[in-house]
Amino acid sequence: MHDRVPGWLHKARTQWTNTGAERPDFAIDPAEGQESVWDYPRPPALDPVGQQVEVVGSNGVIASSDRSLRVLETSHPPSYYVPGDSLDRSKLVTLKTQSHCEWKGTATYFAEPGSDVAVGWTYNSPYPEFGEWAGWVSFYPGRVRCLVDGHVAEAQPGNVYGGWITPDVVGPFKGDPGTGHW
Repeated sequence: MHDRVPGWLHKARTQWTNTGAERPDFAIDPAEGQESVWDYPRPPALDPVGQQVEVVGSNGVIASSDRSLRVLETSHPPSYYVPGDSLDRSKLVTLKTQSHCEWKGTATYFAEPGSDVAVGWTYNSPYPEFGEWAGWVSFYPGRVRCLVDGHVAEAQPGNVYGGWITPDVVGPFKGDPGTGHW
């Protein structure tokens, strides 16, 4: 983290009490071969993985890569990001919609051609801590089919987040009603 961040950004980053340092009592204990999202850090960490990640939309494969990253953040299932060069850009259109994450920066969204429903997003100019994956893209498992080594990822609860729930992660996960303060 940078020592000198704007006051509003510092305030946003310090609001969280769950930081992965201690698993809360309500967290599910992981079985062998599983991870608890409550052990993930905040600020988020980047985890390069060699797993095959594939994203399939209504017109076929949008992305396929064995050079993916997972973003691990307390209370969230990982979001898998693929490098921009693994995309079939003809199967995506850029939306005007943007959002802001206090850890990553400003996100730009993508939809499938003919739709205005976001299926994925990227951070083209992320904060320096995440600069190494500028232009990498993640997708919403509830809106397109997302696979990790052949396993179909389930969508993170709620309509805001894009975490990928796979058999190797346990929660509970942020996004369910009443979890906004996590």
